[in-house]
Amino acid sequence: MAKAGVVVGKKVPKFKLPSTEGDFFRLDKMKGRYTLLYFYPKDNTPGCTQESIDFKKLHKKFHSLGVSIYGISRDSLQSHAKFIDKQGLPFPLLSDEEELACQLFDVIKMKNLYGRKFRGIERSTFFIDQKGILQEEWRNVRVPNHVRDVFSHVEKYIKSLAK
Repeated sequence: MAKAGVVVGKKVPKFKLPSTEGDFFRLDKMKGRYTLLYFYPKDNTPGCTQESIDFKKLHKKFHSLGVSIYGISRDSLQSHAKFIDKQGLPFPLLSDEEELACQLFDVIKMKNLYGRKFRGIERSTFFIDQKGILQEEWRNVRVPNHVRDVFSHVEKYIKSLAK
């Protein structure tokens, strides 16, 4: 259970972030659609690039289930636009320079890289249903097989509702 505001099985609090689509993403405007938010540390780094490419590869399958994908990092919209262009991403990225959603989802953690400690985003993914309720979270994600595992879980969840 996250301490900052999101809890599996509960409604996710409202928030808004600037989007590469040219406006603001608002979770409350996603009613009636499934939403997948993936938080990643930084544009154009090896793990983040691979994770985004993995979401790109399964984008059509997620879309066929009615799932909208959004990537979130603390990078600027300008950085995101370059990342989307370079990787050909078919979904928008959200800029959280002020760490509003990062705090809400409790993904800012102390990290250690070559002995240097710093605050950064812990790679995490969140699946929110059509009513705005957090159905599943994946925290401290390792990139290999993650997106495939998320898709399998989401597909199973949505198909179980159709029965």
